[in-house]
Amino acid sequence: MDALKSLQTELATFAAERDWDQFHTPKNLAMALSGEAGELLERFQWLTPEQSERDALSSEALQAIEEEMADVLLYLVRLADRLNVDLGAIAQAKLQLNAEKYPVAEAKGNAVKYSRRGE
Repeated sequence: MDALKSLQTELATFAAERDWDQFHTPKNLAMALSGEAGELLERFQWLTPEQSERDALSSEALQAIEEEMADVLLYLVRLADRLNVDLGAIAQAKLQLNAEKYPVAEAKGNAVKYSRRGE
């Protein structure tokens, strides 16, 4: 079993033991995910790009960022479980799509989005 599937199973058990399935609707999980993503973003607010690099962060700041990243991941994995979505498979498919959309020859060193299709 891959790591994401294992985590998904653990989270489902965790929620079921606490009778939280009634609260873990896709809508509520998506909203919670958004909130946690905002909390992660807040950790970087007002930092320069250089200050946001790992080597520039204090150990306390890095720990807080890691905790917010974990929250984001846990809500995303739980949402995938509730919608019966294979995160690993859809991430691989999206990566392939992006490889086609942004071929190295056209996208390397270029931050312009949709450089190939003009979308």
